[in-house]
Amino acid sequence: MRETHKGSCLCGRVHFEARGELRGVVYCHCSQCRKQSGHFYAATNVENDAISISGEENVSWYEASAFARRGFCRNCGSALFWKHRDLDHISVMAGAFEEPTSLRGACHIFVADKGDYYAIEDHLPQYEKSGGGVVVAVNETPGD
Repeated sequence: MRETHKGSCLCGRVHFEARGELRGVVYCHCSQCRKQSGHFYAATNVENDAISISGEENVSWYEASAFARRGFCRNCGSALFWKHRDLDHISVMAGAFEEPTSLRGACHIFVADKGDYYAIEDHLPQYEKSGGGVVVAVNETPGD
């Protein structure tokens, strides 16, 4: 039996259910994630065909770049998703899942762009751009 992970936005107008194992949490310190969330993103991901979204009419998509868009609840503003145009999975914000999540941190990406007001003090791998198998930009390859 496949694992099922449920979650929602703050107001409850958007719910989702992810089926199967989730990737470890990737902490993204890029300026876009910091500006949208007020800090850095913490996200896992799931294959496109393994997630169901109810209340999808309440999800607004912002084209943040030429290759990706960000999904958030149009009512409460909760950041929920990050979707690369060319990949077959969707990133889901770790904090939107109901607990217990069984999620664990995997790595930090775009640490060269992190805010100057905090330090990364855990022992997870850190990548200047994307890395550790996490592809976020068209020109980048895993391990960069």
